[in-house]
Amino acid sequence: MDAVRVALLREVLAGTQWPREARRFAGSLRRSVAPSGTGLLLVGTEQYEPWHMAAHLVDEAAWSGLPELAPTLVRHRVLPGEPPHLSVGLGRLEAARRGHTLLVVAPERPDAGLLERVHDARRAGATVLALDGGDPDLGTLAHDALSVPRDTAGLDLDTVQHLVSAAAGENGPPARRGSRRLRDRLARLADQLTAPPAGRW
Repeated sequence: MDAVRVALLREVLAGTQWPREARRFAGSLRRSVAPSGTGLLLVGTEQYEPWHMAAHLVDEAAWSGLPELAPTLVRHRVLPGEPPHLSVGLGRLEAARRGHTLLVVAPERPDAGLLERVHDARRAGATVLALDGGDPDLGTLAHDALSVPRDTAGLDLDTVQHLVSAAAGENGPPARRGSRRLRDRLARLADQLTAPPAGRW
């Protein structure tokens, strides 16, 4: 979703909690994947693969100058011959440790196997974030969660993912103070506008 559509979406949702909550959650995501961290792992459920969220975060990482936002998509099923960025299986979660961030996107209740892997990753020191449909077990495991219950009028988890990914990229590192501040921001914007688009998923 491009910046114009995100702006329109925010306008439609003005007066609700969602733009504010998306920015809050995006702030947690950004802080957890600071450059000192060792990686962002993105995983869905067996029925829902968040490849769209992965693609948006890759775009935002490129455009915002925050490469740490680009996730590794962890998949429940990897088929032979798929490209490397689509070939990371659930075993990758077993290596999650301090400095890793695990973002779980789960519109429906995650199965027990995934919850156990998430629990193990948290015990090993990984930061766990959840974008979900309100599952209490996942909410308990997460250091921070943004839940979109199925009965939320006019809104679904896919829409909130757009808001979160856009906010994560927009709120990049603050510009330096002083007389060069505006020039630095304009130079960064020019670099973003002239950079080639990130590879598609």
